[in-house]
Amino acid sequence: MTKRTRRRRILYLAASLFFTLVALLIVVGGGGWWVLSHPQTPVPPHWNPLRDLTVTAPVTPVTAYQLRRALGDEAQCRAALSAAEVVFEPMDELVVDRNCGIAGRGLLSGLTTARIEAVETSCTTTLRLALWEHHVVQPAAREILGTDVRTLRHVGSYNCRRMRTAQGQDSGWSSHATADAIDIIGLQLGDGRSLILLTDWDTPGPEAAFLHRIGRGACDWFRVVLGPDYNRLHADHFHLQGPGWGFCR
Repeated sequence: MTKRTRRRRILYLAASLFFTLVALLIVVGGGGWWVLSHPQTPVPPHWNPLRDLTVTAPVTPVTAYQLRRALGDEAQCRAALSAAEVVFEPMDELVVDRNCGIAGRGLLSGLTTARIEAVETSCTTTLRLALWEHHVVQPAAREILGTDVRTLRHVGSYNCRRMRTAQGQDSGWSSHATADAIDIIGLQLGDGRSLILLTDWDTPGPEAAFLHRIGRGACDWFRVVLGPDYNRLHADHFHLQGPGWGFCR
């Protein structure tokens, strides 16, 4: 993780904590609760900690609090995806054993703008991916490449297995064992160009700049992000993982 990214994340977390505390103080005040909870409140939903997350709303310090609530409540998670027109078809929960399975299971095939090759994953992974696509991937594509992203390409989300290391040894259970991660290998652009991490990551030019931008930006929405700069096992993909202590490389 670069110093700039680390500083940005620290500031964002500090601001999120500050606004959460302010919101709690307002709520305790009684009158503030009425202002925030009134159906015609003047406080915009993306600034109101009592409102549910909207995927396509502008990002504010309150967004992190709303996201935590949605990640902890499957009904809120699915409602946020539905409101953003994310194509995530419900499926029965998958229970294999205490290490493997998918809670909040569904079949994902479309994000807010881009398609994604149909993948079985969790609601929480889908929600993080939708936020990344809308707030990072599409803006970066328009700014750097002058087009949008039509399709995200991946190599899967759920895989009942242990973690792999550069030494080839298994460690603890992988986040893929519960579909709490997804691996993105490339993108198809609206103008017909196809970007692949394995070949385009280190090739000088706007395509590489775009890939580096969205890799760094994924750290705002996923707790663990591993890419080509991490090790040879990730030379061809972004590993985007929901749970974790916070690691971006």
